[in-house]
Amino acid sequence: MINLFEYQNKTDFPEEHFENLEVFLDDIWNKREKASYYNEDENREEVQHFLQFLHKTNQLKSNKYVGVIHFEDQTINLLPKIFYDASKEASVHDVKAINAHILWWLSYCRKLKFPNYQTGLGNEQSDFFEILIYLFSKYTKELLSSSIYQKYVEVESELSFVKGRIDFDSYITNNLSRGRNHKVSCVFDSFEMDNNFNQCIKQVAKLLISATKDSQNKRNLYDILFLLDEVSDVAIPADECKRILFNPMFSSFETVRDYCVLFLENSISFNYKNSLKLFAFLLPMEYVFEDFLFGFIDREIEGVNPKGQVTGKYLDEAKNFGLKPDLVLDLGDKKIIVDTKYKMVYDDSNDNKRGIAQPDLYQMLAYAVRFNITDIKLFYPKTILSNGDTNHNSIQIKDALADNTSINIEAYKLSIIDKNITSESLKERKLLFDNFEELKSKLKEELEEVLFE
Repeated sequence: MINLFEYQNKTDFPEEHFENLEVFLDDIWNKREKASYYNEDENREEVQHFLQFLHKTNQLKSNKYVGVIHFEDQTINLLPKIFYDASKEASVHDVKAINAHILWWLSYCRKLKFPNYQTGLGNEQSDFFEILIYLFSKYTKELLSSSIYQKYVEVESELSFVKGRIDFDSYITNNLSRGRNHKVSCVFDSFEMDNNFNQCIKQVAKLLISATKDSQNKRNLYDILFLLDEVSDVAIPADECKRILFNPMFSSFETVRDYCVLFLENSISFNYKNSLKLFAFLLPMEYVFEDFLFGFIDREIEGVNPKGQVTGKYLDEAKNFGLKPDLVLDLGDKKIIVDTKYKMVYDDSNDNKRGIAQPDLYQMLAYAVRFNITDIKLFYPKTILSNGDTNHNSIQIKDALADNTSINIEAYKLSIIDKNITSESLKERKLLFDNFEELKSKLKEELEEVLFE
């Protein structure tokens, strides 16, 4: 198992597989679903951004993506840089705790809708992807064992009696002209389990069986396939799966649908050179961080109406350069612009800028002027090596073109890591997210202090 932290450590990779891995990642980048987590430039870009290939030394280095790559019986974990500690090697137990944090962050995300089903992680898997399969397969198997989703679908069939409406064109061409006038071509609605939703579940289950190495996951997935044995093998794209709606009687199936979309949009599995089974599940961490904070503020902080990626404002009069802040928070008596910066900012007393990049300030100034909001917050994540406080840093800017209006830009480091969560503590609690109650309270307290000061 290889553990790579974003832009941090490097690792050797077997020379005989080095170029094959690069070709594989180039291919899956081009074949990926254009999901909401890729920005416009990345959707147009043809060169993969998942890993850096250092050809002179045959080494790999991670870029901004987190997740997992399975290649040539090798598992490559791509982990968030905020967990990197150069003084030690990440163990299997460390990776499991890190992956639990990623799942907790995703539970608040909106762009990538994470299913709100959780269970305990008593199994020994530390692979982020294996944990996702475990959550999906366990929940889906339990649900299908009690009720299989059925809905009315249009069916074409030859019957000895009239049902629904007669397909006269087919009846004349295939029946009447061939002396089979006793059979009637009918089109009617039938309450079937062979529908696009069950076809989507079956497709995802087959996809995951080829990728998982965990015996419990395989058993759960084979049980799902057994329950859906009568369902057709049809490839359902992620967009179609996303559009499947349920009436309140079948609301429990929404979680399964969301898992299917999660895998179909962010997972790639295919035969490479007709022999090797390859798999990648990758997410850009900077967007996960932004989406997590949006969802957390929306769900946990009362008295705040957040709006994400607000558009309609432009830097220039010709409206060629659009402005799109991460968050605009409406607190009733005032508005705040929030920009999330997934960067490691260190507390260096000798650095008057406190690690804040000058281009970030230029960007915030443009937001303040065009949105006419003078209260700006920059949110950075604390790292595994951070101390306890938020490292508050306040910057005052006077706008000489607006009667010296004061623009207040404040930067904070927020707690999104709980160092006390370990692989052992994850086993002790029945539900996964019960482990994060203390961290949730701490982050909520920090945000309320920042926003309502």
